[in-house]
Amino acid sequence: MKIVRLIAAVALLTTVAIISVSAQQQQPKPTAPAPTAAGPQSNVAVPDSKLAMIYSDMFLDPKTGIARFNSLLNTLNREFQPRQTELQSLQQKINTLSKEIDDTQNVAAPDSIRQKRDQLAQMNTDFKRKGEDAEAAYNKRRQEIFLPLQQDIGKALEVFAKARGITVIVDGSQVPVVYAADSIDITKAFISDFNSKNPATASVPTP
Repeated sequence: MKIVRLIAAVALLTTVAIISVSAQQQQPKPTAPAPTAAGPQSNVAVPDSKLAMIYSDMFLDPKTGIARFNSLLNTLNREFQPRQTELQSLQQKINTLSKEIDDTQNVAAPDSIRQKRDQLAQMNTDFKRKGEDAEAAYNKRRQEIFLPLQQDIGKALEVFAKARGITVIVDGSQVPVVYAADSIDITKAFISDFNSKNPATASVPTP
Protein backbone atom coordinates (compact mmCIF):
# COMPACT_ATOMS: atom_id res chain seq x y z
CA MET A 1 0.00 0.00 0.00
CA LYS A 2 1.30 3.43 -0.92
CA ILE A 3 0.01 6.25 1.27
CA VAL A 4 0.70 9.18 -1.00
CA ARG A 5 -0.64 12.65 -1.62
CA LEU A 6 -1.82 11.74 -5.12
CA ILE A 7 -4.52 9.31 -3.97
CA ALA A 8 -6.42 11.91 -2.01
CA ALA A 9 -5.65 14.65 -4.51
CA VAL A 10 -7.22 12.84 -7.46
CA ALA A 11 -10.40 12.18 -5.51
CA LEU A 12 -10.68 15.81 -4.45
CA LEU A 13 -10.02 17.30 -7.88
CA THR A 14 -12.46 14.99 -9.63
CA THR A 15 -15.25 15.86 -7.26
CA VAL A 16 -14.52 19.58 -7.42
CA ALA A 17 -14.71 19.52 -11.19
CA ILE A 18 -18.09 17.78 -11.16
CA ILE A 19 -19.53 20.06 -8.48
CA SER A 20 -18.39 23.25 -10.16
CA VAL A 21 -19.98 22.24 -13.45
CA SER A 22 -23.22 20.86 -12.02
CA ALA A 23 -23.71 23.91 -9.84
CA GLN A 24 -23.68 26.13 -12.87
CA GLN A 25 -26.01 23.85 -14.79
CA GLN A 26 -28.63 24.37 -12.12
CA GLN A 27 -28.72 28.10 -12.81
CA PRO A 28 -32.01 29.14 -14.48
CA LYS A 29 -31.58 30.23 -18.06
CA PRO A 30 -33.35 33.31 -19.42
CA THR A 31 -36.22 32.36 -21.68
CA ALA A 32 -35.85 33.68 -25.17
CA PRO A 33 -39.07 34.79 -26.90
CA ALA A 34 -40.15 32.50 -29.69
CA PRO A 35 -39.47 34.15 -33.06
CA THR A 36 -42.44 34.68 -35.34
CA ALA A 37 -42.36 33.57 -38.92
CA ALA A 38 -41.90 37.12 -40.12
CA GLY A 39 -39.85 38.37 -37.15
CA PRO A 40 -36.14 39.07 -37.67
CA GLN A 41 -33.69 36.79 -35.85
CA SER A 42 -31.96 39.86 -34.40
CA ASN A 43 -34.81 40.16 -31.89
CA VAL A 44 -33.89 36.85 -30.19
CA ALA A 45 -32.68 37.46 -26.63
CA VAL A 46 -29.08 36.45 -25.91
CA PRO A 47 -28.42 35.28 -22.31
CA ASP A 48 -25.91 37.30 -20.34
CA SER A 49 -22.85 35.28 -19.38
CA LYS A 50 -19.77 35.86 -17.28
CA LEU A 51 -17.08 33.21 -17.59
CA ALA A 52 -14.38 32.53 -15.01
CA MET A 53 -11.47 30.10 -14.87
CA ILE A 54 -10.33 28.13 -11.85
CA TYR A 55 -7.40 25.73 -11.54
CA SER A 56 -8.33 23.17 -8.90
CA ASP A 57 -4.89 21.56 -8.82
CA MET A 58 -3.74 24.69 -7.00
CA PHE A 59 -6.07 23.74 -4.14
CA LEU A 60 -3.50 21.08 -3.22
CA ASP A 61 -0.46 23.31 -2.85
CA PRO A 62 0.91 22.84 0.70
CA LYS A 63 1.70 26.55 1.09
CA THR A 64 -0.84 28.43 -1.01
CA GLY A 65 -3.66 25.92 -1.44
CA ILE A 66 -6.73 25.06 0.60
CA ALA A 67 -5.48 24.67 4.14
CA ARG A 68 -8.06 22.08 5.15
CA PHE A 69 -6.92 19.70 2.42
CA ASN A 70 -3.37 19.46 3.72
CA SER A 71 -4.56 19.25 7.31
CA LEU A 72 -6.92 16.39 6.48
CA LEU A 73 -4.29 14.58 4.42
CA ASN A 74 -1.82 14.74 7.31
CA THR A 75 -4.49 13.38 9.65
CA LEU A 76 -5.30 10.55 7.27
CA ASN A 77 -1.68 9.52 6.87
CA ARG A 78 -1.05 9.67 10.62
CA GLU A 79 -3.94 7.29 11.21
CA PHE A 80 -2.50 4.77 8.77
CA GLN A 81 1.18 5.16 9.65
CA PRO A 82 1.16 2.07 11.94
CA ARG A 83 -0.08 -0.10 9.06
CA GLN A 84 2.45 1.45 6.71
CA THR A 85 5.23 0.75 9.19
CA GLU A 86 4.05 -2.85 9.63
CA LEU A 87 4.05 -3.42 5.87
CA GLN A 88 7.50 -1.89 5.46
CA SER A 89 8.86 -4.11 8.24
CA LEU A 90 7.33 -7.21 6.65
CA GLN A 91 8.76 -6.26 3.26
CA GLN A 92 12.23 -5.97 4.78
CA LYS A 93 11.89 -9.43 6.35
CA ILE A 94 10.81 -10.85 2.98
CA ASN A 95 13.80 -9.28 1.26
CA THR A 96 16.20 -10.58 3.94
CA LEU A 97 14.85 -14.13 3.80
CA SER A 98 14.82 -14.16 0.01
CA LYS A 99 18.47 -13.09 -0.10
CA GLU A 100 19.35 -15.70 2.52
CA ILE A 101 17.77 -18.43 0.41
CA ASP A 102 19.60 -17.28 -2.72
CA ASP A 103 22.95 -17.12 -0.91
CA THR A 104 22.72 -20.55 0.77
CA GLN A 105 20.66 -22.70 -1.60
CA ASN A 106 23.78 -24.43 -2.97
CA VAL A 107 25.32 -25.21 0.42
CA ALA A 108 22.43 -25.55 2.92
CA ALA A 109 20.53 -28.79 3.55
CA PRO A 110 17.60 -29.26 1.11
CA ASP A 111 15.09 -29.57 3.98
CA SER A 112 16.28 -26.29 5.44
CA ILE A 113 15.94 -24.51 2.10
CA ARG A 114 12.48 -26.04 1.59
CA GLN A 115 11.31 -24.78 4.98
CA LYS A 116 12.62 -21.30 4.28
CA ARG A 117 10.89 -21.23 0.90
CA ASP A 118 7.62 -22.26 2.54
CA GLN A 119 8.12 -19.54 5.12
CA LEU A 120 8.84 -17.01 2.37
CA ALA A 121 5.69 -18.01 0.48
CA GLN A 122 3.60 -17.54 3.61
CA MET A 123 5.17 -14.15 4.27
CA ASN A 124 4.42 -13.03 0.72
CA THR A 125 0.81 -14.17 1.13
CA ASP A 126 0.51 -12.27 4.41
CA PHE A 127 2.06 -9.18 2.87
CA LYS A 128 -0.37 -9.20 -0.04
CA ARG A 129 -3.40 -9.72 2.21
CA LYS A 130 -2.34 -7.05 4.70
CA GLY A 131 -1.60 -4.64 1.87
CA GLU A 132 -4.99 -5.17 0.24
CA ASP A 133 -6.78 -4.80 3.59
CA ALA A 134 -4.86 -1.62 4.38
CA GLU A 135 -5.54 -0.12 0.95
CA ALA A 136 -9.27 -0.84 1.21
CA ALA A 137 -9.42 0.66 4.70
CA TYR A 138 -7.40 3.69 3.55
CA ASN A 139 -9.72 4.36 0.61
CA LYS A 140 -12.80 4.03 2.81
CA ARG A 141 -11.41 6.36 5.45
CA ARG A 142 -10.24 8.82 2.79
CA GLN A 143 -13.79 9.04 1.49
CA GLU A 144 -15.14 9.67 5.00
CA ILE A 145 -12.60 12.41 5.68
CA PHE A 146 -12.65 14.25 2.35
CA LEU A 147 -16.34 14.05 1.44
CA PRO A 148 -17.33 16.95 3.76
CA LEU A 149 -14.52 19.08 2.31
CA GLN A 150 -15.57 18.24 -1.24
CA GLN A 151 -19.14 19.26 -0.46
CA ASP A 152 -18.02 22.46 1.25
CA ILE A 153 -15.86 23.43 -1.73
CA GLY A 154 -18.76 22.84 -4.12
CA LYS A 155 -21.12 24.98 -2.06
CA ALA A 156 -18.50 27.68 -1.58
CA LEU A 157 -17.82 27.85 -5.33
CA GLU A 158 -21.50 28.40 -6.04
CA VAL A 159 -21.81 31.12 -3.39
CA PHE A 160 -18.57 32.75 -4.59
CA ALA A 161 -19.81 32.75 -8.20
CA LYS A 162 -23.29 34.11 -7.44
CA ALA A 163 -21.87 36.92 -5.31
CA ARG A 164 -19.75 38.07 -8.26
CA GLY A 165 -22.23 37.55 -11.07
CA ILE A 166 -20.33 34.58 -12.50
CA THR A 167 -22.53 32.22 -14.51
CA VAL A 168 -19.93 29.71 -15.76
CA ILE A 169 -16.77 28.36 -14.08
CA VAL A 170 -14.38 26.23 -16.13
CA ASP A 171 -11.80 24.11 -14.30
CA GLY A 172 -8.61 24.51 -16.30
CA SER A 173 -7.06 21.59 -14.41
CA GLN A 174 -9.67 19.23 -15.85
CA VAL A 175 -10.49 20.77 -19.25
CA PRO A 176 -7.88 21.59 -21.92
CA VAL A 177 -7.72 25.36 -22.40
CA VAL A 178 -5.99 26.97 -25.38
CA TYR A 179 -5.97 30.45 -23.90
CA ALA A 180 -7.45 32.24 -20.90
CA ALA A 181 -6.72 35.79 -19.77
CA ASP A 182 -5.34 36.19 -16.27
CA SER A 183 -8.16 38.58 -15.48
CA ILE A 184 -10.74 35.76 -15.42
CA ASP A 185 -8.67 33.43 -13.20
CA ILE A 186 -10.42 33.32 -9.81
CA THR A 187 -8.29 30.54 -8.27
CA LYS A 188 -6.26 32.58 -5.78
CA ALA A 189 -9.23 34.73 -4.84
CA PHE A 190 -11.40 31.69 -4.19
CA ILE A 191 -8.72 29.90 -2.15
CA SER A 192 -8.20 33.01 -0.03
CA ASP A 193 -11.94 33.42 0.48
CA PHE A 194 -12.42 29.73 1.34
CA ASN A 195 -9.49 29.62 3.78
CA SER A 196 -10.76 32.71 5.60
CA LYS A 197 -14.12 31.03 6.21
CA ASN A 198 -12.95 27.42 6.67
CA PRO A 199 -10.06 27.03 9.12
CA ALA A 200 -7.64 24.15 8.70
CA THR A 201 -8.43 23.02 12.25
CA ALA A 202 -11.98 21.94 11.34
CA SER A 203 -13.03 18.68 13.00
CA VAL A 204 -12.38 15.33 11.32
CA PRO A 205 -15.11 12.66 11.17
CA THR A 206 -14.40 9.83 13.62
CA PRO A 207 -13.69 6.38 12.12
